[in-house]
Amino acid sequence: MDSNLQLGLALASGVVLAAACGLRAFLPLLALGIAGRLGWLHLAPAMQWLQHPAALSCLGAATLIEIVGDKIPVVDHALDAIATAVRPAAAWIAGVAVLAHWPAPWPELVAIALGGGAFAVHALKAKTRLGSSVATLGHANPLLSIFEDATTLVLLALAILAPLIALVLTVLLVMAIVRWARRRRVRPASAPRILAS
Repeated sequence: MDSNLQLGLALASGVVLAAACGLRAFLPLLALGIAGRLGWLHLAPAMQWLQHPAALSCLGAATLIEIVGDKIPVVDHALDAIATAVRPAAAWIAGVAVLAHWPAPWPELVAIALGGGAFAVHALKAKTRLGSSVATLGHANPLLSIFEDATTLVLLALAILAPLIALVLTVLLVMAIVRWARRRRVRPASAPRILAS
């Protein structure tokens, strides 16, 4: 494979993984660890700890707690508050892990930008979840959470198996969410009527 193509595919994979980390902090790292252990991906030497059985066990437990907790109203907001720091850090780890063929210090520097991307996706997700909580008193939040789980799984599968397709889908998904959020913000609120006594 051409080295420039390899570098480009690694970057595309990193961008998609960062978006996935913006939705779920631990599932992308678990997927990377499993892919590395199965030989589907070559992780950077500094991040090969992700494929160690102890790390996989811890990441599996953290993933389960995050996914189940995200379905419980109030707990989901607490997890989002904690995830404000955790998700960008997870994106940084994922970025460094997949940018193994990039020369130093580029993997670490690019991973910082990927962490910023994960933070942006997380902020958009948290804002959407807050709007859902206000509009539906939290009843729609578990459905949103299931949609986020499914989206994350699709992004992860594509990031590992078809990074360029995953990158295009990620950009389209973010554009659709931003457009939806803008439409909801622009929608005029009906003015209260004051009845003369």
